[in-house]
Amino acid sequence: MRVCIVIPMHNEAAVAERCVRTVMSHVHTLPAPTTLLVVDDGSRDATSDILRRMRNEMGDSLHCITHSTNRGYGAALRTGMHYVVNDGYDYVIFMDSDLTNHPRYLTLFYGKMDEGWDYIKASRYIRDGAAVGVPRLHQFLSRWGNRVAHILYGIPIHDCTNGFRAVRVTLLQQMQLQESGFPIIMEELAAAKALGASFCEIPYTLTSRAADEGTSHLSYGPRTWRPYLKYAWTAARIPYHPKQPNSSTV
Repeated sequence: MRVCIVIPMHNEAAVAERCVRTVMSHVHTLPAPTTLLVVDDGSRDATSDILRRMRNEMGDSLHCITHSTNRGYGAALRTGMHYVVNDGYDYVIFMDSDLTNHPRYLTLFYGKMDEGWDYIKASRYIRDGAAVGVPRLHQFLSRWGNRVAHILYGIPIHDCTNGFRAVRVTLLQQMQLQESGFPIIMEELAAAKALGASFCEIPYTLTSRAADEGTSHLSYGPRTWRPYLKYAWTAARIPYHPKQPNSSTV
């Protein structure tokens, strides 16, 4: 089994080196060959220089792709998706660059991948999951938004909006994703349901971004939730027949 971790970055000079070093310190302990791919989405600060230096230091375990202009979070993820499909990986894990998705949870993903699940989500909203240091209003909106999404999607995922996930690459290869922003997470989930994927979750604790590392790019206003709900309503009309994991295809 070959795995690629994909992390998008845009103007992340304050966290880029710490992110890469922290993730790579865990990559070397994982039970399957794993590559880290960072997609630099048109950064205008020192992010590109930092990644170039680290690539020279770390060799083939770290790969970097740079967009000449900022295309958006979803576009950066699609670049990572094309990479893992073309290079024949078995699974891809998507993470954020600010370590709010901590790599200590990676071993839980690998256990589920060994079991043969197609789509594995980290969840704040199952037993042993939590959110720490996140503003109370944001927690309230996220929790209730995800309860609605869980009902509409009709699949065993309780944290639909969370981007920390592992996906079987052959499943991803069948998707035609279009979103350039954060709603690509919801678009992808609807597409996975339509393709009859098997779903499971792992518990994790979301932490807040450190004050000296800037703020999250995700807004919690109505304009943000509208496209999220669009894909939830789309998913509600898709019939779903629960599928069992299949480790023989890994």
